[in-house]
Amino acid sequence: MNEDPNHARLREHATALREAASGAGADAAVPTCPEWDVLQLVRHLGKVYAMVGQALRLDPEDSRPRPESAPREFDAALHWMDERLTELTTRLAAESPDRAVWSFFPGGTPRNWARRMVHETAIHRLDAEYALPNGGSDERGLLFDAEFAADGIDEFLTMLLAVGHDWSAARNTGRLLFHAVDVERAWLVTFEAGQSPSIERRRGTATGDIEPEATVAGEADTLYRRVWGRPNTATTRGDRELAGLVNGR
Repeated sequence: MNEDPNHARLREHATALREAASGAGADAAVPTCPEWDVLQLVRHLGKVYAMVGQALRLDPEDSRPRPESAPREFDAALHWMDERLTELTTRLAAESPDRAVWSFFPGGTPRNWARRMVHETAIHRLDAEYALPNGGSDERGLLFDAEFAADGIDEFLTMLLAVGHDWSAARNTGRLLFHAVDVERAWLVTFEAGQSPSIERRRGTATGDIEPEATVAGEADTLYRRVWGRPNTATTRGDRELAGLVNGR
C-alpha cells in the first residue's frame, strides 16, 4: 500500500514545529494565539495527537475521546508530544484509509484525519515560528506550497467552517468568494440567516451570473493564513462585515 502523502507532510511540519518551539522557549508568547505561550501550544498539539490516536480506534457513534492532559514541564511536554505523534503516525499507517471512525466533522476516516492533522500541525507550526525572536518577519521565508495551501483552504471551508461555529443566531446573508489566484481555484460561501453556510468549489473566478457581495483574493499561501485567521496579505473587496464572518483579520 502506498503511503498517503499527508503522512510525510505531517512528520515534516511536526519536526519544524518542534524545532521552532524549542528555539522560542516555553515562556515565549505566541502572538497569533492570544493568551498562549509556547508551552501551551505544545501541550495543545500533543493532546490533539492523543485525541486523534484514540479516535482512530473508535466507531463513528462512540463518545468523544478524552485523552489525558499533557505534562506541564516543557521538556516533558515536548517528549509527550513526540510520543503521541509517533503513536498517531503509526496507527494512521496501519489503518484502512477509508474505514469510518469517530470524528467531529463529516466523513471521519483515517485518510481525512491525516489531512486534518497535517493542516492542524502546519498552522501551529506557523504559530510557533511567530513566537521566535523577530517572528513573522518575511526574511524567515516560511512559504506554504501553493497546492498544499489550497488544500488547506478547501479543508477549512468545506469541512470545518460549518461545524466550527454555532450559526443558528447568525443574521448575515450574502455570498463571499475566496479566490486563490496562483492556482486558479475559488470557493463561493453562501450565508443565509440562521443556517450553516454552504460552500461551492469553483475553478478560477467563474461565478456565472452571480455577483458575490464580497471577495477575498490572494495567492494560496496568504489565503490559507487568512481563512485560519493568521496575519496575511489577502485583499478584501466589497462587504467587509460579510468577509469577516470567516476569521476576518
